[in-house]
Amino acid sequence: VQRTSLQLFRDCMRLVRHIAPGNSPKGVALKTMVRSEFKKSMHEKDEAKIEVLKAGAIRALSNYMLYESGAKDEKLQGAMKRQSDDAVGDLKSSKARQSVQVGLKKMTSDSQSEQCHKKLY
Repeated sequence: VQRTSLQLFRDCMRLVRHIAPGNSPKGVALKTMVRSEFKKSMHEKDEAKIEVLKAGAIRALSNYMLYESGAKDEKLQGAMKRQSDDAVGDLKSSKARQSVQVGLKKMTSDSQSEQCHKKLY
């Protein structure tokens, strides 16, 4: 289903009214953010870039709807929690690998410096 930019903007604003009805600080902040994101790309002429921006807006709306339905469905909520836990575990292991790699590089560079120092003196 193809949505125009104006339709997406209206959908986003409706979602903001659903999330934070009235003029609450959260609602005002969300409305401001949606307006600024759409205004920032208002003069974009490149069709491919526009499609990417529209896909991002649709993805954001879909993610919110999935998140909300997950809060009501225990099975989906469990799946979302497992996915989140897996992602956090992957991130932690990735950071640990990076830390080890940095440490190894530093050790290698330190030992090379020592060898160079020994050769000079």
